[in-house]
Order: sequence, then structure tokens, then C-alpha cells
Amino acid sequence: MRKIFILLSLLLATLHAKEIYATFTVHADKSANLAFSSSGIVDSVKVDIGSIVKKGDILAKLQNDDYKASLHITKTALKYAKKDYMRRQKVKSIIDQGEFDKFASKYANAKAQLSYKQALLDKTILKAPFDGIIYDKAIEVGDAVSGAMIRTVFKIQSQSDRKLLLEFDQKYWADVKVGDKFSYKVDGSDKTYAGVISKIYPTIDRKKRKIKAEVKAKDFIVGLFGDGTIITIDKK
Repeated sequence: MRKIFILLSLLLATLHAKEIYATFTVHADKSANLAFSSSGIVDSVKVDIGSIVKKGDILAKLQNDDYKASLHITKTALKYAKKDYMRRQKVKSIIDQGEFDKFASKYANAKAQLSYKQALLDKTILKAPFDGIIYDKAIEVGDAVSGAMIRTVFKIQSQSDRKLLLEFDQKYWADVKVGDKFSYKVDGSDKTYAGVISKIYPTIDRKKRKIKAEVKAKDFIVGLFGDGTIITIDKK
């Protein structure tokens, strides 16, 4: 009896299923325009278009010998400021509080200066923000870059993770839900793929009168076009 009930439930769900036409374009799941926030001359470029990188990999560097020298000086100052502070710490109970505070302040300032100098040096090194592939490059060794006029020097996107950006008629705003299935084909291929709605945008495109949604996918070339059918259940 239980099996019959389940079969009837599935049959009723199928009878009430609604098929909604949608078009889509393929986008990278992650993408970013990368730029230096510091000014200087490009000293080295480690990657090219098509390079596969890991998060934290160095992509390019600016000439930074002056920043390295300044950081070294700051480290030396911190070393001796710490020694002075530690010596006063041992005799804190028998020296003037004002004198102790002076060395404590000098030590704290030296630590702050080290963090500041390290941050300046770090800005001369451009690193990958996530695992991905470089798909555009606008920088060569010897180029001048300006932190005051930030310009994109690399574009990076996820290597294989994709999202399909769907558009469907606004009249179905109450029907489509996260988790609904999407059956689709990509332009130029007869193969049918299956996915699931992972996100529905909370606004309607006023010009097109369309609603947007996303479906996760893999390995398609970014920019491809396609269409398909959202399979949803009529809640009425």
C-alpha cells in the first residue's frame, strides 16, 4: 500500500510539473580584475595569458629595493628598542614610571613601524587572490604603474568552475525556486546537461522584464550561450 501511495504522489507531482523556458550565458564562478595599489616600475612578470595559478602565487613585482632597505632598518631599530625595553622591564620597580613609559612607547612605535614598512613592501608584490587561470594581461617588465591611477594589469577567473546566468519571463516569479532542476544545451552541442537552480536574483530587469537565476556548471568556455527548461512544481 505504501509503495502505491508513493507512486501516486510521484505521478501527481509529474502531472503538476511546469516547464519554463530560459536562456543563459556562461560566466566564471569567480573572476577579478587585479591591479597594484602602489606606484613604481615593473621589475618582473611571472605569468602570462593561460597561466594556471594557485591562491597566493606571485604574479608580478615592482622594483622594491628601497622598500626592502627601509624594512631592514626598521627591523634593526625594533631589535634594539626591544632590548632597551626588556632591560627597563627588569628594573621597573626601582625606576621612574615616566622613564619606563618612554622606552615602552619607543618599543611599541618600532613594532608599528615594522608592520607599516612590511605593508608597503607587500604592496609591490601582486599575488593571485584565488586558484584560477589568467585570461588577460596588460603589463610588461619596465612599465610604470601608479597607485594614484589604478589600472587593471591582470584578469583572473576560476579555471573550471562556472555558473550559468539564466534569464526567464517575470511571470514565473512565484514558480521558480532554488533547487529546481534545469535541463539545457549549450550552443554548438547536441548534448543535454542537467543542473540545479542555486540562486535567484531578487530583482527584475525592467527593460527585458526578465528574472535572473544561476546554475553551477563545469568546464564550459566563458561567454558561451545556451537555452533550456526549468522543471518546477506548480504550487497552486
